[in-house]
Amino acid sequence: MKLGFKKALAGLALAGSVLGSTVANAADSAIDNILSTGELKVCFEAGYIPFEMKTKDGRFIGFDIDVSKHMARAMGVKFVPVNTAWDGIIPALQTGKCDIINGGMGITPERNLKVLFADTYLEMGQTVLVTPEVAAEITDYRDLNDPKYNLVSQIGTTGAIAAKKYFPNAQLNLFETSADSVLQVKNGKADAFVYDLPYNAMYAAQNKGGVVHLDEAFTYEPLGWAIRQDDVNFLNFLNNYLVQIKKDGTYDRIYDKWFNSDAWVDSIQ
Repeated sequence: MKLGFKKALAGLALAGSVLGSTVANAADSAIDNILSTGELKVCFEAGYIPFEMKTKDGRFIGFDIDVSKHMARAMGVKFVPVNTAWDGIIPALQTGKCDIINGGMGITPERNLKVLFADTYLEMGQTVLVTPEVAAEITDYRDLNDPKYNLVSQIGTTGAIAAKKYFPNAQLNLFETSADSVLQVKNGKADAFVYDLPYNAMYAAQNKGGVVHLDEAFTYEPLGWAIRQDDVNFLNFLNNYLVQIKKDGTYDRIYDKWFNSDAWVDSIQ
């Protein structure tokens, strides 16, 4: 009995050791580093209208930028922008180059295997920008699923995924940035650009006569803030922060500034 009791105690001690280690690991959070350094490092890719853009004098502005700055102030730390190429943005988060991705990232199962998403902060979908010539010969975005059409989108985006899924018969070319992609349509080198509705709507408004917006969204895409896996403390903060800014009017104020006004347009490159 005593020997069995000692074995039981040893087992409990071992279990306690493992549990203690697990609890210690669970306690490791980006929040600790953010508060100790006094910096909230935010990854995004500038050029995504109107979420994150670069002004003519080199400043970063946009919906996500304003939310990130407000988030940093709420934490009592400094906002540090980390402008990152989109195809490397998740590795940048995973390797600690930033604490959070707040760059209009769509929540997908594939991405969710690599990062932890906070609750959806905005819902949107994919639409298409076409040349005026193409707009005159089609009646619906589905008509673009034809080998004679040349479509473009940005590498690593949900626009590229949607283009492959919904237009498998069309030709598809992918570019490094959204700006390079949409320019192909504006310059008549491609027939259609598949990308996020807010970006396409704003681009069409700024380039009337150059492109036509087929504004019926054909996908559903929730956007979320992405953080490193297993960081439940940071996730808890972000979800409660989102509720707070949606209830106190902060979210609506920032949304109206960037989506319901074009006062900022002249300041961007």
